[in-house]
Amino acid sequence: MTIFWILTAILTALAGLLILTGARRGAARLAAPDDAETDRLSGARELAELDRMKARGLLDEAAWTTARAEAGRRLLAARRAEGQLAVGPRDGLWVLGGVGVTAALALGLYMVFGAAGYGDQPYQKRVAEWAANPQGLDPSQVAAVLTEVVRKEPDDALALSMLGAARFEAGDTVGAASAFRRSLTLKPDNAQNWARLGESLVRANEGRIGPDAEAAFVEAVKLDPNQLGARYFLGEAALARGELARGEAMWAPILAVLAPNDPRRPELEKLLADARAKAQK
Repeated sequence: MTIFWILTAILTALAGLLILTGARRGAARLAAPDDAETDRLSGARELAELDRMKARGLLDEAAWTTARAEAGRRLLAARRAEGQLAVGPRDGLWVLGGVGVTAALALGLYMVFGAAGYGDQPYQKRVAEWAANPQGLDPSQVAAVLTEVVRKEPDDALALSMLGAARFEAGDTVGAASAFRRSLTLKPDNAQNWARLGESLVRANEGRIGPDAEAAFVEAVKLDPNQLGARYFLGEAALARGELARGEAMWAPILAVLAPNDPRRPELEKLLADARAKAQK
């Protein structure tokens, strides 16, 4: 522990030294604004003198162009130097104070969240610990555990289904769709996984029902007409295309099972009413 704190102090001091050295170099470069003003005035006079010499015939066109370009470069450099920020006499103290405050803040955060001497925790070790104590894991941790299971048993359709569900809950909709596809290659008659695949694709597509998602929903309803989630998305896609009859057919079983006081019922009924009104125009 003592070695840790000694190294921390040395590294903090070195960082402060590097910052102060850089600040002093900047101050040295910016410490002579009067010289820049002198160069600017001198360059302006030189340009004027070159113009007079050309007018009197003392310089030909080529010599005048070359000399004026060189003088112009010096004048531009002087103007740039004038525009640099000036360095105040106490700026070094501000830099040193900033280094001290940063070091103190970092130390405070470490005292709250850090643990000196704690052993490294490779990712695989953490996954193994999560697998040994699965209670209370968040969806991303569950997905990590199931990823290891699938890596060891790639033909486990159930594990792939669970992995897809965990990734979906964790917000990894692309990964969820991949897991459901792999599961369906092993068990293509799983209607629920077809519906989950379609919903993952919809989420990955920011709510838009693309051809792949719609095909997955169609397969889900074909295998199991009671897949109400798939029916909802198919009805939504049908109404968006103006296919009122198909939309009604898809949503009828959903409305049949929704209780009268279910908050989803008014929304579906309104969407259908709007679609009917639009079809009558």
